[in-house]
Amino acid sequence: MQYSNKDIYSANGVFLRPAAPHADANVRVIYNGLLAQNGAEDVYAHIGFGSMWQHQKDYRLDKEADGFTTVIPVRFEGSLQFCFKDGANNWDNNNGQNYSFETI
Repeated sequence: MQYSNKDIYSANGVFLRPAAPHADANVRVIYNGLLAQNGAEDVYAHIGFGSMWQHQKDYRLDKEADGFTTVIPVRFEGSLQFCFKDGANNWDNNNGQNYSFETI
């Protein structure tokens, strides 16, 4: 699968579809990052909204041909915060900065 240059975390293996998520829509998360590259069998996206990570929830990603994927609802405007963990509780949090996407 081809990814556009608008993917700000492509070097980390983190992609959203659409790349600019809309509030009150769904977004597809695609993960081929550190955990996947190190053999993780189970990957979860830990998400929250805003700088204080409100409405936190974990989503299990499915292993597919283009990486680990899931679809999540974007229910709030502002920033959508991500980090990832595997079944052994190893984390990929972008070196402590997490993965942040502004909703439109």
